[in-house]
Amino acid sequence: MESAFDSLKQVIFSLQPLSEVDWEAFLLIWKPFSAKRKEILTVAGAKEKYLYFVVEGVQRVYYFDDQQREATTVFTYAPSFGGVIDALLLQQPSRYSYETLTSSTFLRASYHDLQLLMQSRPPIESFVRQGITGALSGVLERLVELQCFSAEERFRCLLQRSPHILQLVPHKYLANYLGMDATNFSKLINKVRME
Repeated sequence: MESAFDSLKQVIFSLQPLSEVDWEAFLLIWKPFSAKRKEILTVAGAKEKYLYFVVEGVQRVYYFDDQQREATTVFTYAPSFGGVIDALLLQQPSRYSYETLTSSTFLRASYHDLQLLMQSRPPIESFVRQGITGALSGVLERLVELQCFSAEERFRCLLQRSPHILQLVPHKYLANYLGMDATNFSKLINKVRME
């Protein structure tokens, strides 16, 4: 698990270096955790208890409504943070579910431990705020893509942002994420490969 902590440190220090004392305090709140394929880590309607750091595997956050419609909103994979962040920080029931698509290993920190650390260590609170701001920026960018771009433009943006995603995530989930049916998604893959 030492390499998992090294990976966590690399991600954090690339965004905002911490003092050795702050890093050691931050490190103490993270515990190893693993989950099987297709395991729901956060159930819609429940509070998010953990912030996850993905070490291995692929996960998704999705919304499921009372008309049986599903919308995949986010994919997470190593090395990145995961979970339903708004439900975690607001400590309100989640509107979304967080599910593993493959067997996954994580480091995870409880809301309680993270909150205490943010209150007592301003550089850690600043790092968390910076991470949330980056995530919000990504959400706003994605909203523009969904509202203004064609299906092909959305597909190309996804490949530009995450060129490896076609190998990581089952295509039915990618199609759902892009707001298109699986048949059109397959046509786009074939079109882009031939160019």
